[in-house]
Order: sequence, then structure tokens, then C-alpha cells
Amino acid sequence: MKTLPVIDRPSWLPESAWPWPTYALDHHTGRVAVTDVGEGPPLLFVHVGSWSFVWRDVLMRLQHDFRCVTVDAPGSGLSDRMEFPPTLAQAGDAVAAVVDGLQLRDLTLVAHDLGGPAGFLAASRRADRVAALAAVNCFAWWPTGALFRGMLAAMGSAPARELDAAIGLLPRVTATSFGVGRHWNQADRAVFRAGIDRLARRAWHGYFRDARLADELYAELDAGLRGPLSDRPLLTIFGQFNDPLRFQPRWKALFPASRQLTVRGGNHFPMCDDPDLVASGVKEHVRALHLG
Repeated sequence: MKTLPVIDRPSWLPESAWPWPTYALDHHTGRVAVTDVGEGPPLLFVHVGSWSFVWRDVLMRLQHDFRCVTVDAPGSGLSDRMEFPPTLAQAGDAVAAVVDGLQLRDLTLVAHDLGGPAGFLAASRRADRVAALAAVNCFAWWPTGALFRGMLAAMGSAPARELDAAIGLLPRVTATSFGVGRHWNQADRAVFRAGIDRLARRAWHGYFRDARLADELYAELDAGLRGPLSDRPLLTIFGQFNDPLRFQPRWKALFPASRQLTVRGGNHFPMCDDPDLVASGVKEHVRALHLG
């Protein structure tokens, strides 16, 4: 279903880097950018913070077997910028709007980072459309503990936000081999950074701030995880060196039957560290669902 208007490709995003068109979905936060490629069981990829370019290498491997849909959260990537910092609830609402607008059914949610709260919120609100879940280095519960809350407070603070808006440190660090750039060339890294302009950097830090404060969102998430989503098959994928807050054991406690995959030598972006392993893990997860 490709009836949405196509977004003009910016000069910094060549087809060699992102070989698919991007579509515009109208939303109360403004235009939400959606990539919809391939045919087959739908996979909905949700990342909140930077933008959908983090999924590129996994999409390249899955597009021939699945319908792959990515969403740029409000304020990021090719989505419209916002006057005020967006919230995770707005991101979750945008994801739900994509599910409705593209008429996705029997979908598998694949969520990363702050896409966990936003994506699982949308999944809980559209549980009748969700067949399976995959949590990629993400959480979906109230942040607890001094380390976790302190990190969110620091990253969501006004000084961090404005400093990054001025100098773009977070996108530059994220683009290194310790972030998304392990297998990327300099041109790919430049494209990634170009999608995170000054306003997008402010939005990124705004999402960090909201992640520490969103009481109502976490209450709704808890009800969803323990209610309509509790019987959905779950796959977790984490980098070997990036689970200091022990999210995987928390996921296992919530979903005892979950399958857990660890990317050897992986950090916070396992889909960039080892796209072959992540793609095959998602493929097996969905195929087991349909064969079972």
C-alpha cells in the first residue's frame, strides 16, 4: 500500500545510501516520515532518538521476505520539526497512526532504544494488530535506580540539550564504530549525521528528558505488557557489552518464554554491529510464529 505522498529526497540522502522512497503521513505533530518496502509479513521498526537510518542494513537483508516499515519519530529524520520538544507519548501515537494509516496487521514490532517505550505503547494500543515483539537494546517500563535515572536526567537537561544543539556532539559520537558506524564508510556516517540537525538534536534530548518523567505513559505500558501483549512471542537482542542496567533479565521476567539473542562484541546498536545476525534472528522469530 503506497498511497501516501512521497517526501522529496534531500540532497544529503543519495539513493546509494537509502535506496527507498520515504512517504509522508499526516499527524497532529506534523508530517511523519515512513519508509515502506517489500512484501510479506509486516515488520515495524521503531527507533526514537536519531532516525530510521539506523535500520538500513537490516532492511537490506529483510526486504525480500518481509514488508519492512520504519518510522522517523516526530522531530527527527525526515519528519517535521516541532516548536516544542516532543514526548514519547507523541512518538507512540505517531507509531499507532502509522499502523492505522498503512493498515498493518499481524505485525512484528522491532523496537530499539527509546523506541521501546514509544513502540510498545503503540503496540499495546493496537494489540489486535500485533503478532510478535522484538526488543533491541530497549526498555519499556518506569526507569528506576540512580544510574538509569541519572543518565536520563543528564542527557535530558537543558545544558546538555543546548550544548549538543550548538556542536552536535551526540550525533558525532553515535556515528563512530562504537555506535552505528562499525560497518559504515565516511559517506554513510555523514548521511546519518545530516538527518540530525540542530532541531532534531533538541528533540533527541527532549525525548531523554521525557523518558524520566512520563508517569502516565509507563502506567499504560505496564498494563499493556501484563495484559494484551503478555502472550505475544518476544525476542530480545542486545549487544554483548551494552546491558549495564540488565534489561534482558527484566524482559525475561516479564516474558518467561522469550528467546534472547546476544550480539557478540556488540554495543548499543546491535543491528549496526551485526546486521546479518540481527536480520536472521528476526526472520527466525517471525517464521517460528507462522510455522507454530
